Amino acid sequence: MTLIRFGWCLVLVSIAAGCGGSNPDRSTASTPASSPPQWTVKVEPLDPPAGATSMGPQLTTSSRGVLVSWLEQADTDFALKFAERSGAAWSAATTVASSKDWFVSAADVPTVLRMKDGTIVANWYPVVDFRLEAYDIRLAYSKDEGKTWSRPLVPHHDKTRTQHGFVSMFEMPTGGLGLVWLDGRNQGKQPEDAEMALYFGSFDPSWKQTAEAAANTRVCECCTTSAVVTPDGVVAAFRDRSAKEIRDIHVARLENGKWSDAQIIHADNWEIDACPVNGPALSARGRQLVAAWFTGKDDKGQAFAAFSDDAGRTWGNPIKLDDQAALGHVDVELLDDGSAVATWVEFADNRSQFRLRRIESSGMRSPSITINGDSRVSGYPRVARSGNELVFTWTEGSEGEGTQKVKGAVARLPRASAP
Repeated sequence: MTLIRFGWCLVLVSIAAGCGGSNPDRSTASTPASSPPQWTVKVEPLDPPAGATSMGPQLTTSSRGVLVSWLEQADTDFALKFAERSGAAWSAATTVASSKDWFVSAADVPTVLRMKDGTIVANWYPVVDFRLEAYDIRLAYSKDEGKTWSRPLVPHHDKTRTQHGFVSMFEMPTGGLGLVWLDGRNQGKQPEDAEMALYFGSFDPSWKQTAEAAANTRVCECCTTSAVVTPDGVVAAFRDRSAKEIRDIHVARLENGKWSDAQIIHADNWEIDACPVNGPALSARGRQLVAAWFTGKDDKGQAFAAFSDDAGRTWGNPIKLDDQAALGHVDVELLDDGSAVATWVEFADNRSQFRLRRIESSGMRSPSITINGDSRVSGYPRVARSGNELVFTWTEGSEGEGTQKVKGAVARLPRASAP
């Protein structure tokens, strides 16, 4: 099976590559501290049990630890698999489902999530129309550690031959499953006519669907979404799309059953008439949030993060993450001391490098640490925090050469930022 690509989207490798040397911070960004805090971690290899041809890793956490999922190819089939970190190692791989007819993309990858009651939920994307790059969402759950799965559930009921993807799943504050996704039910007949919306769906603990509604009616066509739960309700982050093609990162909040108007995190004012395939990441701890994102304004690839102390209603100044030039593909995790660990893909030495650094809401940031800089990093790396550990996963190799493989690493948090 040939991997399907987003035909109407723009991958911004050229933006980062064109940055050349040092990229000065924007005047609106917090200036990095002249004496960065002393903070470092030792990153050690810890590969998931993924096969020789694998891609699209995703990380989720529960009270039991970290769960990693990925896609694995065998001949023309793709299988969705997962493993859980137990003790000092990953468990054996478990297969959720497989098919010859899935939409497979490095950007829009399935997720496997463990809920509070132990139920495991997964999603994947069956193709509807290859020519239109149209595909649907399927959900299934398992109550026996992945041995058996429910019949597939469909959260959208528009029956249009359009895109439904970029799912972010979460457990609803009142129980049951919630998810947001990009929904093309209002787009034209051709991909270039895309009019994408952000949709929300929910299921109660008995798996009866309780909601299917638009959270925002016009968003970027193929940027990843992110969603977290706070004491004030669910917060979703996405790349907005204005009538003037300004595509900055916004959030919306689900409060008392209704979605708020979109609120910008920071006015990058990035005008681009194409999708950069580069969405935001969120992390929450109580009412404190941190967001990370990418922008390519003025053909300068840069990654930023910002903090919120009021569940996303207001945001602090952006903090620059990258050292010189970013490809984006960000992720972020809050720590117990109120700081955060942010990751991104840096473009350095003519190759992509997976990096991390600790940041504080004051603008302080530690020196960056390269997680993987020797091999080619492709796709969208991820970080998850469980207890006093950070777990990382990414894809190495080249899709075109058939050498892709999911890799992983772990780092123990310094005492000051661990529980």
